[in-house]
Amino acid sequence: MVKILFVCHGNICRSPMAEFIFKDIAEKSGKGDKFYVASAATSYEEIGNPVHYGTAKILDRLKISYSGKRAVHLEKSDYEKYDYLVCMDSANVRNTLRIVGDDSEKKIHKLLEFAGSDDDVADPWYTGNFDRTYCDVLSGCKGLLRYIEERQNG
Repeated sequence: MVKILFVCHGNICRSPMAEFIFKDIAEKSGKGDKFYVASAATSYEEIGNPVHYGTAKILDRLKISYSGKRAVHLEKSDYEKYDYLVCMDSANVRNTLRIVGDDSEKKIHKLLEFAGSDDDVADPWYTGNFDRTYCDVLSGCKGLLRYIEERQNG
């Protein structure tokens, strides 16, 4: 089983969107049982809070359940628990490294790397544009699934 942890600042907008979008595309491709997927925050600001209404609106529109999701904090031990720690932006990468320490196993990535880009996932907390964030997340999640499949088959 491949274990993926999506990471952003607060774990209410981008990383839960990625968590549930990835679960959905993996499930629809018949590979849902091959993954364990979760998400976490690098800050303590939103811990315990539900998914942001903007993310909830996107997931509701897509009929993707996020029931029971509450923001949780990234822990140092998560580095050993997960195969991939997939961050939404460069600041998340820096903060993830601050929390987990060294990335000796090269597990930490930015999501859009898997879509062939060094860009950050658009942050709707600042832009208010959850549709743009969804496009980035979907592109990155599809690329991540392809990347993992290629590594397993190649």
